Amino acid sequence: MKRIVNLVVFMSLSFSLFISCKVANEDTKEKSEKTLSEVQNDEDFRPNFHFTPKKNWMNDPNGMFYFNGYFHLYFQHYPDDNVWGPMHWGHAISTDMVTWKEQPIAIYPDEKGYIFSGSAVVDKNNTSGFGKDGKTPVIAMFTYHDPEGEKNDEIDYQSQAIAYSLDEGQTWTKYKANPVIENPGIKDFRDPKITWDGIHQQWVMVLATYEKTLFYTSENLKNWTRQSDFGEGIGAHGGVWECPDFFPMYVGDTEEVKWVLIQSLNPGGYNGGSGTQYFIGDFDGKTFTPVEKMKNLGEDHSYWLDFGKDNYAGVTWANIPEENGRTLFMGWMSNWQYAQEVPTETWRSAMTIARELKLEKIDDNYIISSTPVNELKSYRSKNYKDRNVEIDGNTKIIDSAKIDLTSAEIRFKISSLQDTKYQFKLSNSFGDELLFGYDHSTQEFFIDRSKAGQIDFSEDFANKVSTAPRISNSEDLSGIIILDKTSIELFYDEGKTVMTEIFFPNQPWETLSINSEEGSFTMSEIEAYQLKFN
Repeated sequence: MKRIVNLVVFMSLSFSLFISCKVANEDTKEKSEKTLSEVQNDEDFRPNFHFTPKKNWMNDPNGMFYFNGYFHLYFQHYPDDNVWGPMHWGHAISTDMVTWKEQPIAIYPDEKGYIFSGSAVVDKNNTSGFGKDGKTPVIAMFTYHDPEGEKNDEIDYQSQAIAYSLDEGQTWTKYKANPVIENPGIKDFRDPKITWDGIHQQWVMVLATYEKTLFYTSENLKNWTRQSDFGEGIGAHGGVWECPDFFPMYVGDTEEVKWVLIQSLNPGGYNGGSGTQYFIGDFDGKTFTPVEKMKNLGEDHSYWLDFGKDNYAGVTWANIPEENGRTLFMGWMSNWQYAQEVPTETWRSAMTIARELKLEKIDDNYIISSTPVNELKSYRSKNYKDRNVEIDGNTKIIDSAKIDLTSAEIRFKISSLQDTKYQFKLSNSFGDELLFGYDHSTQEFFIDRSKAGQIDFSEDFANKVSTAPRISNSEDLSGIIILDKTSIELFYDEGKTVMTEIFFPNQPWETLSINSEEGSFTMSEIEAYQLKFN
């Protein structure tokens, strides 16, 4: 009987355990399924206000110009897949560089090759002769990339071609005499950027090669003369030079004029992968000569438009009216290390917000600063402001009940900096964290996205903390934080140091907090604005 009783007890206990385990497993399964269903993906990640294509692949901005009230943005686009493929020029328009409307594809590849990166200019004086019936021609110049030539290990598989538009950039006619510049025997020979040189009354075009920039001039946009080159042994050379830009700027509020050469390269960026450096100098109509400080720049120079990992191939808009007076810039918000692997499927990549560039002279250094265009301010809605906020330990300064952190502009100032690390943290209830800030003891800014959500799609995405040197020597620190669903753009010290990076949190950010290693300090100013777009 004892054995039978024990058997009954054992069976009863086993049945209870079975029921308990089954319930527990079902609870775990339900919780797991619920958790998985709540994790963001694909369309959840589509930005609120940064430009993205409606579907599939996008990279470099191309052919940017302003005409008759519209900013035109063309871009490298593969409409048939979400990874890089046969390149087309996609197209979008905007009246303010913030809200964009995608247009039909502008330029298609043909028997001569893919349509690689390039530029567009408004030929107001019809120097090209393409204008007719009083219509102003817009001239696009792009690189033809012959995939068959590349596959056959030929060297001259890239050449330069033009197309023209008589309906303000909506439709394009390719020039019958293309290419206008034959390949002289250079493997990497691409990305023409045209500028009207009003000083010397000519068209100037810069073209990227593997390790230097080539300078061409023209009177009619069809016949080009190679004048000089620049770059061998100067600046960063960790990869191929790409997507140059070249234009004059006034230095601050003075009458001094310097020429700016923007030069992207991949790899070799400041924090790895893709990056965009710049050089300041003089141009005599044929040759670019860098200022003395830049003549012997090494790989570790600090002249970068953006020190973050996710601002590449950016260029400026052409034909900005003189009364506007601004130099306006936009970049591709990604990095070739992982651009084709990010966790979005129906669309890939976004552009940065549009930025105004300024040239300043600090001591004997010429520095490019950049800040968000003023047009972004017109989208401000509700706001939160405070002054002299006491920070003690990890202190919450903004939460999603006050401001939606997936569409926000935040400005702050910290006076009388101490030799400590000031660390901001974006967080959510899922446990994701994005850390960024400034370490005054080392004079470095940082972004750490190692716990910012989904990172396992690429070993290069969050394998190290990104850093940037401080350019300003002020004892106060000011900053602008632009937040979208999957990106942060940081403009420190009136834009003297800029960092842009993307991320993919499992849930939207709910809280922005700050602390310092010293424990307590006073944040002298904080302003937060909800950005509303519908």
